[in-house]
Amino acid sequence: MFKRLFFLLIIIAVIVWAKPYWEDATSDIMPDNVSESLDSVRDTAGDSIENIDFDFTALRDQITSFFSSFTDSDTNQESVEPLELSAPEEQQFSVGNVEIGDTKESVDEMYGEPERVSENEYGVNWSAYHENYHNFMMVAYDDEATVRGLYTNQDILSSQSDLTLGTSKNSAHETLGEPDEIIQSGAFNYQVSNQDEYDVYQTDGNQTTIFYDVHQENSVTAIQIIDETLAAEKNEIYTQASESLREGLEYQLFDLTNAARIKHDLEPLEWHEAVSETARKHSADMAENQYFDHTNLDGQSPFDRMNEDDISYSTAGENLAAAQFSSIYAHHGLMNSEGHRQNILHNSFRELGVGVAFDEDNRPFYTENFLSSLW
Repeated sequence: MFKRLFFLLIIIAVIVWAKPYWEDATSDIMPDNVSESLDSVRDTAGDSIENIDFDFTALRDQITSFFSSFTDSDTNQESVEPLELSAPEEQQFSVGNVEIGDTKESVDEMYGEPERVSENEYGVNWSAYHENYHNFMMVAYDDEATVRGLYTNQDILSSQSDLTLGTSKNSAHETLGEPDEIIQSGAFNYQVSNQDEYDVYQTDGNQTTIFYDVHQENSVTAIQIIDETLAAEKNEIYTQASESLREGLEYQLFDLTNAARIKHDLEPLEWHEAVSETARKHSADMAENQYFDHTNLDGQSPFDRMNEDDISYSTAGENLAAAQFSSIYAHHGLMNSEGHRQNILHNSFRELGVGVAFDEDNRPFYTENFLSSLW
């Protein structure tokens, strides 16, 4: 009986995986705090299958779950010891027991070598530390190997006031006071007008951004802490474009996506280089021709572009963002948009390609292409 059921499931699996199906591409997202941003286009693009009585997505997930029960491939079930966190000694906040002003040597003693080092918008590198994206944090060092930046979206935040991830926005305001509306950064000031999604505080000699999850009752979902000296060295809203910055923003968005998936008990995605090039070309096209849409000027959908580049997939989706200050801001904007969030947290996706390009004003354009390969 079991053997017959097993072979029946194999036959169904072959039928399902041989028949492509797609997620509607999600609508785009633009920052509210940049007034000169491109006009936002709210049309969705892409192929979809309508009026199908049989739920192929649900069946695929069931079959995948069935086969994974016979393997050890469920990497998200790895046992990762929670960190023992201590209250910060010098600063308001610490991330993974690391504070602004600590040394790289002390961080490496706790966590070993970083999993990835990539350039960020402050002209230094983010060093990403994690265990298969568990206990994820990024640390920025200056030329003297001193910690000048911290970020996490996982539950490794400590504070002198017991503010942690999951704290409500109202409680954060009660603890930290009213956030700043005007932020000075280098030679310019900018107004924070997107305070539904994040607040910025300038305290302890740091520029601290508290990100909120609007889908989780506006609770604290992440924190970025940048030393004010490092922030002051950023003399323009958008950092001068370069190949190393492009690559850094791409890998940072990829890592942030996987850290978010682990946080929601999903497996991390694999980097897909070929579809990254497809995404990169679309970002470059949007930047060069000053438009922002899933459908390009030749009328091609994301799926047309993937097919043209011989990308095989059974299901796929696309997220777009533009004119955000960094991949961190882009990621949290996408997570606070329902359609984009669904792509990021879609259980059927297995791979991700990210492509970034800059326009003549150094504004970054982000394209994320999610997919599951046919085989």
